[in-house]
Amino acid sequence: MLPSQDYSAVLNSVFHSIPPQSSITVLDLFAGSGGLALGFEAQGFGTIGFEKDADCCASYQKNLRGECHRIHLSPDFEFPQATAIIGGPPCQPFSVGGQQKGLQDDRDGFPTFLAAVRQVKPKIFLFENVRGMFYRNRWYLDTVIKELQSLGYILDFQLLNAVDYGVPQKRERLVVVGHRGNFQFPPVLNTRVTAGEALGSMAMEIPPQAKFLTTSMDTYVAKYEKASNCVRPRDLYLDKPARTVTCRNLAGATGDMMRVCLPDGRRRRLTVQEAARLQSFPDFFEFQGSEISQFNQIGNAVPPLLSYHLAASVKDYLLSDEEELTGPEIEMLL
Repeated sequence: MLPSQDYSAVLNSVFHSIPPQSSITVLDLFAGSGGLALGFEAQGFGTIGFEKDADCCASYQKNLRGECHRIHLSPDFEFPQATAIIGGPPCQPFSVGGQQKGLQDDRDGFPTFLAAVRQVKPKIFLFENVRGMFYRNRWYLDTVIKELQSLGYILDFQLLNAVDYGVPQKRERLVVVGHRGNFQFPPVLNTRVTAGEALGSMAMEIPPQAKFLTTSMDTYVAKYEKASNCVRPRDLYLDKPARTVTCRNLAGATGDMMRVCLPDGRRRRLTVQEAARLQSFPDFFEFQGSEISQFNQIGNAVPPLLSYHLAASVKDYLLSDEEELTGPEIEMLL
């Protein structure tokens, strides 16, 4: 088993020595706390974030080189020029039998993302979303892709699992990339990191702020697992990657709660630092706001290590088309 300090050292080595802010700018829409931007900055890109949540903006400002603007984005917003656009647009999950306004729904982030691509005309863009958009809401994904193709881009998309890129959790997400040709998704890594390798002795420790499940909560969890035909308790198993880290199983006191089972049989909730490790945030990343807000920021984030590998593919794509970049821009990416 890889000691936790080794995994922590890997994350620190990737993200702590971030190059100076690059002239090659990436617009990060619906930026959250900056998980996606962190991977791009580590690959040499400069970022400008846009996010409506105050705590997310504060976390972004605290930990990244780029500036995060607190704003509720709309299609009417005038975006600055940039080489690339990235983001995780909120997608209103319309049921097939329900009211399907699609791109006309003002609760949806995709009209804004489309408007940004129309205005900025980036060399490449990328967005991430839940896997349900690939299946249950595939009709809507096809609508978005058709709109983006009409702007002259080639659209490639894949379901990527974060566990294949050094993240110690199974987290499958849809990634869509718009480009002009010859973009390649990052190759899958040969090794996987377990929750135990990521957390090490920290998982068996009892931190001062530890929150244990009460007897009534244990009873509720047992009923929940029986009713859902759960074969194994939903505890965190240290000999394998964690299940998907979400807001619900971090911040919510539910039967689906992610928790550590100690040798004495007691079970405790994960700490913010443990949750962040499972999302591949480096230990120096300081989330802002209340504990619940921090858990929500972590659960909603794109794992930075997955983003790092995606950003490498974007960098390779731009370098392969280097006649469109200036000499200084190329040097910033090398």
